[in-house]
Amino acid sequence: MTSTALRDVTRRHPRQERQPFLEVLDLHVQFPTDDGLVKSVDGLSFSVERGRTLGIVGESGSGKSVTSLAIMGLHNRQASGQSRPGARLSGEILLDGEDLLSKTPEYVRSLRGKRMAMIFQDPLSAMNPYYTVGRQIIEAYQIHNQVNTKVARKHAIDMLGRVGIPEPSHRFDSYPHQFSGGMRQRAMIAMALSCDPELLIADEPTTALDVTVQAQILDLIRDLQREFNSSVILITHDLGVVAELADDVLVMYAGRAAEYGSADQLFNRPAHPYTWGLLGSVPRFDRPQNERLLAIPGSPPSLIYVPPGCPFHPRCGYAARNGGRSEESRPELTAIEPGHFVACHLSPTDRAQIWADEIAPRL
Repeated sequence: MTSTALRDVTRRHPRQERQPFLEVLDLHVQFPTDDGLVKSVDGLSFSVERGRTLGIVGESGSGKSVTSLAIMGLHNRQASGQSRPGARLSGEILLDGEDLLSKTPEYVRSLRGKRMAMIFQDPLSAMNPYYTVGRQIIEAYQIHNQVNTKVARKHAIDMLGRVGIPEPSHRFDSYPHQFSGGMRQRAMIAMALSCDPELLIADEPTTALDVTVQAQILDLIRDLQREFNSSVILITHDLGVVAELADDVLVMYAGRAAEYGSADQLFNRPAHPYTWGLLGSVPRFDRPQNERLLAIPGSPPSLIYVPPGCPFHPRCGYAARNGGRSEESRPELTAIEPGHFVACHLSPTDRAQIWADEIAPRL
């Protein structure tokens, strides 16, 4: 599919009556290694509007975090004409119409914190252990605002209080290791939102947190998004989190988009066998406990040796229905209803039959 067609795919969405704030078009992220070229992201396209949340789901190694780091400009990029190690990036990442891949690292760095920010998966390793939490929030705020330390300190304490840190003026001088896991995650959110970013990327924001703390973090992200009208990208393995927060969902497999649509479409009318497997592997408390989960057989492919054709076909129980097309040709992302796209060789008739007879009764 050409880049023009990919642009059309991301814009032919019934809810997108205006320019999306973020557009990722035909993004490729590759890493040269001694074993071969790792194609971590291989022709990915999606968009996010202001005030909306996009959930990106998929197994480990599908390219979710690599995509987020590419948007933030955090990859060590390979310089033109040089053979030193580094990521090779191509395509377009348009932030409010401005292509970030064509800008210098210094320019993209100036956008981080102010226009876009990221909540990392592990706040303990993402935060500097040698500096207090408050000092790190102050630093992020003063980079983009010409204020003195007294004003910045007051703002940092206010942000800690807004994200639910008890006694924020006291906790301001604590180090990251003195915070619990939930409090570190809240502090990371305070740091990310200290400059009111227009785009917030949350990479597994509730990993390893207690259920009650997870709910509080999700409520916090939702409330702050409503306040700032930010665009949010939520990267997670937890489909329950996606169902709770996301307006739209992108399912990734082997660095590519397998399915893309609204949360209602993906949860109520999923169309890709991989999406069926993800949904079928989630335990249900409203079903008898003796029912087996719909586990996905096998393992994700090596991103150095991605299978030809559909990358999911070695694990797909329906590949034989396609007359060999799954093994030979790569399916393109195609609309099956307004705003709902799927990359699969299954015919509409086969897909409808499988869904009605085998999948829907068990989901």
